[in-house]
Amino acid sequence: MNPTIKLALILIASLEISFTYNLPANLLVILISVTYLFYHRIHGKTLAWLVIVPIIPAFGLFTTIYFFSSQHDLATASALFTRMYAYVFAGASFSLTTKPLDLAHSLEQNCHLPSKFAYGTLAAFNMLPKIKQTIVTIKSAAAMRGVNLSWWSPHLYFKAILVAINWSENLAMAMISHGFVEDQPRSAYELVQVKARDITWMVGLLIVLQVPIVWQIMN
Repeated sequence: MNPTIKLALILIASLEISFTYNLPANLLVILISVTYLFYHRIHGKTLAWLVIVPIIPAFGLFTTIYFFSSQHDLATASALFTRMYAYVFAGASFSLTTKPLDLAHSLEQNCHLPSKFAYGTLAAFNMLPKIKQTIVTIKSAAAMRGVNLSWWSPHLYFKAILVAINWSENLAMAMISHGFVEDQPRSAYELVQVKARDITWMVGLLIVLQVPIVWQIMN
């Protein structure tokens, strides 16, 4: 599916379930997301983490509504519990199956996002592993001088920010040297198209999602 269409579908679905306490709609989002993840053959360990990590906040929502509210509403508590997992699995179905480069190309070509924003965001995303390694290097260098920089030390992150600023300047110079000019038309090595089946899947899934929502409103 086209990355922009996929992102729009997930945002619309997430927005809809945010304004309703609809257990069937949440379960439907989870089912579709899990099916999509299985279709892309996501590792079972990753799926297990998606179930385990949100259990504490989801259970906290459930117990707060069911045990400590005045109405002890099981339906609302269950809806909030499943909504948390709906958000997690919907987000995972996008982030685990979409390459950042494909998303940047799609946003630039299909949504006409400025190239400097699309490629700047992509560059920042690709810098994250280097920033992580830099923080480890700064900690090791400080330890060799007898200075212990904890993970919450402002000195550690101040040094990392200085390194990141230096990288951003070098990246800007590299983009200019490779012919990147702002506000100028650019050719694309790989065209990202919005196909009819992408629109069909998006509209079809949204229509299916409306069934439990409309049913709840009518009843």
